[in-house]
Amino acid sequence: MPERRKFSRVMYRAPAILKQDEQEWHAHVLDLSLKGVLLTRPDNWQSDPEHEKFLLVFYLHDSDVELDMDCILVNNCENYLHLYIDHIDIDSASHLKRLVELNVGNDALLHRELAQLADHIAEPES
Repeated sequence: MPERRKFSRVMYRAPAILKQDEQEWHAHVLDLSLKGVLLTRPDNWQSDPEHEKFLLVFYLHDSDVELDMDCILVNNCENYLHLYIDHIDIDSASHLKRLVELNVGNDALLHRELAQLADHIAEPES
């Protein structure tokens, strides 16, 4: 089966907070890409299936740099949550790009993925 993933995932472990309305859950980032994040599923996980948008917040290691992103829950497994990054502010996007860049270790691959991301953003909604 051919790989369908367009964006490289990099392993990154960090505590995170997932927010939805007045609810808040503590989880851990396991890996991420320019368009998605894999989290541990919080022990007290309960979410409104009709309302699948979340705010994800985590910090870069050994710094006060906070990454904030609006995400959509795309898969809710027994132990994991798969989130699609729907919107990210410019500062968080810059830090995410740098994080992926440092972990991918291939400039050509990173630039290809950034071009794919730009194409994806430019596509009209269906």
